[in-house]
Amino acid sequence: MGEVQKGFFSVLQKLKGTTEQELRIVLLGLDNAGKTTLLKQLSSEDVNTITPTQGFNIKSLTSHGMKLNVWDIGGQRKIRPFWKKYLENTDLLIYVIDSTDKKRFEETGLELSELIDEENLKGVPVLIFANKQDLATASPASEIAVGLNLHTYRDRAWQIQACSAVSGEGVQDGMNWISNNIVNKKRDD
Repeated sequence: MGEVQKGFFSVLQKLKGTTEQELRIVLLGLDNAGKTTLLKQLSSEDVNTITPTQGFNIKSLTSHGMKLNVWDIGGQRKIRPFWKKYLENTDLLIYVIDSTDKKRFEETGLELSELIDEENLKGVPVLIFANKQDLATASPASEIAVGLNLHTYRDRAWQIQACSAVSGEGVQDGMNWISNNIVNKKRDD
């Protein structure tokens, strides 16, 4: 069993004792950021054969009475106006950024900012995966956080996590953040 799979199931293990709860996760980011690769990594599928998402992918996992519904929605420019249609009742936004694509940092920052301002995401926690950290040209997550002005997000929990969706490195840390900051709070509600 791979490290990411073990990590994901350890997050699910923490859900023990919950009954019939559901966590709705929306996975967004620009095209080619690595959203589908991340989703496949989390569900222990082959990450070597990925095609651009033309609409959306949904993965549902159930463990210890908690159902995790992950909506992976395409990031092409023509699809982005439809993102807001998927935000209702979202428990967590995962936003994936291609850390090597410096030319699109401004564009991804604007898209993230617009999402944060959406009424359906008011107060919803955000996990930002600074993906492709395995590549030499990747910007550090801390630099991306400053560029995105994440420090101004005071109405919600947020985390930026360096990762490589292909290798799985850093994904476990993001899943731990979800478990510690989202799942446990939802269970306490």
